[in-house]
Amino acid sequence: PITRPGYFFVTCWRAKFMEAFFSHVLRGTIDVSSDRRLCDQRFSPLLHSSRHVRQLTICNMLQGATELVAEPNRRVLETLASSLHTLKFRHLLFSDVAAQQSLRQLLHQLIHHGAVSQVSLYSWPVPESALFILILTMSAGFWQPGPGGPPCRLCGEASRGRAPSRDEGSLLLGSRRPRRDAAERCAAALMASRRKSEAKQMPRAAPATRVTRRSTQESLTAGGTDLKRELHPPATSHEAPGTKRPPSAPAATSSASSSTSSYKRAPASSAPQPKPLKRFKRAAGKKGARTRQGPGAESEDLYDFVFIVAGEKEDGEEMEIGEVACGALDGSNPSCLGLPALEASQRFRSISTLELFTVPLSTEAALTLCHLLSSWVSLESLTLSYNGLGSNIFRLLDSLRALSGQAGCRLRALHLSDLFSPLPILELTRAIVRALPLLRVLSIRVDHPSQRDNPGVPGNAGPPSLIIGDEEIPENCLEQLEMGFPRGAQPAPLLCSVLKASGSLQQLSLDSATFASPQDFGLVLQTLKEYNLALKRLSFHDMNLADCQSEVLFLLQNLTLQEITFSFCRLFEKRPAQFLPEMVAAMKGNSTLKGLRLPGNRLGGGQTLGRQRGKELGL
Repeated sequence: PITRPGYFFVTCWRAKFMEAFFSHVLRGTIDVSSDRRLCDQRFSPLLHSSRHVRQLTICNMLQGATELVAEPNRRVLETLASSLHTLKFRHLLFSDVAAQQSLRQLLHQLIHHGAVSQVSLYSWPVPESALFILILTMSAGFWQPGPGGPPCRLCGEASRGRAPSRDEGSLLLGSRRPRRDAAERCAAALMASRRKSEAKQMPRAAPATRVTRRSTQESLTAGGTDLKRELHPPATSHEAPGTKRPPSAPAATSSASSSTSSYKRAPASSAPQPKPLKRFKRAAGKKGARTRQGPGAESEDLYDFVFIVAGEKEDGEEMEIGEVACGALDGSNPSCLGLPALEASQRFRSISTLELFTVPLSTEAALTLCHLLSSWVSLESLTLSYNGLGSNIFRLLDSLRALSGQAGCRLRALHLSDLFSPLPILELTRAIVRALPLLRVLSIRVDHPSQRDNPGVPGNAGPPSLIIGDEEIPENCLEQLEMGFPRGAQPAPLLCSVLKASGSLQQLSLDSATFASPQDFGLVLQTLKEYNLALKRLSFHDMNLADCQSEVLFLLQNLTLQEITFSFCRLFEKRPAQFLPEMVAAMKGNSTLKGLRLPGNRLGGGQTLGRQRGKELGL
């Protein structure tokens, strides 16, 4: 094997070359017609190299998906189903219905009838809802035959004669009728929830809004969407009998006249109404952009201002809006939110590793993900990196708690990182550990401090004791814990409570942790010595330990540690000539320590003395 540190591990360069060759031929970057050996009709470059492919990347406009599901490449797809283990999506763009249908067949073959165990999505700044939900639901093992599509040969007669649910077919395949944006869909769901509450004479307080219900309904109707039909689909409605449905908006003769009339006739109501939710701005120059003309242009500009420009507010307002959504949508029907009708789907094999890197999750996408996670028992590793969850983190905690209660839950690794979090990082860590007591690996990072020290809990997300609280954490199975802290002093007792409950911890990494005093840092080290007897590897990065030299010496006397790393911790900023000999003497008495790394600690003139002492220790 050839190892290149920091890049990849290659066991067979021939297989690696054939995998790259397959990808280039599939995308068309290699012209097979230029070589007579490759364009021979008796030889198929894709079939010849497909058995060596372990990882396949789909980019941009889903290039390659249509070619793979074509009938001439049937044997290529069958070979990929047995050899492919990892499927990656990078820099996806908006796609048409035909491309999504091809991708749907491809995922069904590779995941449900194949060996793909990992799906990763990278760098998708403006995710397309239909495509994103398609990838999620197929990865979770849900499948329904597409309307008008070819039947699956491997599913048997049961799947051939089964008619798809109207809701899921339109959601996953992307029907040709105009689709509403996530903000519009959630605004409609909020209005439906509020009217149901009014019908039951149970008023609920909500923030004031800048758009009236009538104008919103008429705007949705003018865009080609029937509000009544969308909120209450006949195929998958789970609505309780006797529940009053909101009346649909009157049909308008034209979008301009409807918008203008609704803008003028909107009654001024003193009752508080929910705020519209944030949606991502569409890229300029797309085909879906509308050209505003006529007398209704001004009112449509106002409508777009509310739903688009308002989404660019600061993070504090965004979290407030997200909490309104979580509170109002709790307990709503999945069909009301446009979520997949999973009850009408067949369940097949699902993946074990899901990774989302820099894929912003709207409220609709986050609810879909949480909806799937609650029963995704085959999932072993979940990575959510910079997805802009915001207050949807409460929904995620609820779904992880529900998943943990499922028989056969296999989730053992969770990697979570984001710019902001409505919960302080230590409170979030405690909540995750309580929700997933069987978790083995937890990596969590928050770049910026929380906007609120004592975050409120959404109205229906569960009692506060289920998310935050001072109760003791039950014993867990954590073996590896990595934490990246935002700036600001962290409460040592909260960290100690996590460490006390993690008796099986073998590896701990703290990045950018700041404590109020050296005594707090000493309290953490004392907890490690008393409660984490299995700890083998300890790493500190970007921490100011210049005033914690006595605590560092105490740590070096820990006889259970095998590797210690102090990177950029400013250890030798003060008293380097005195502290280095003390450090070497402490290491002499520790026979279990096998590795000590000290990069970026301003050793300076102490390097010569360190080498001399190192020779004495045999380092």
